[in-house]
Amino acid sequence: VQLVESGGGSVQAGGSLRLSCAASGRDFNFREYTMGWFRQAPGKERELVAAIRYGGGSTFYTESAKGRFTIFRDNAKNTVYLQMNSLEPEDTAVYYCAAKRWAIVSVTTTSTGYDYWGQGTQVTVSS
Repeated sequence: VQLVESGGGSVQAGGSLRLSCAASGRDFNFREYTMGWFRQAPGKERELVAAIRYGGGSTFYTESAKGRFTIFRDNAKNTVYLQMNSLEPEDTAVYYCAAKRWAIVSVTTTSTGYDYWGQGTQVTVSS
């Protein structure tokens, strides 16, 4: 399974970005995979920001993301998105897309629970 993120960049506080993650692979059925967005700031552990259940529907957000970020997926395009609004300097990090087959979003909330990872995309928010 290959995951390729895009959409990162530099914005001012209060701005918005939309991250995309395109998934592919031999015999890969995107609908079977729970998709997550993680982030890692310098000197900090990688943390889950949001996740969406295999097939769609159920979502999970970390407290800091609730009300500002939205995760959604397009199963026809094998792509998951993270719409980030009202960005804050504290959101500055490398953002990673991750995949785990048949994972339950409310249970699989750590990086060790995911099997496949993208290369990451940098998000920088200036004050």
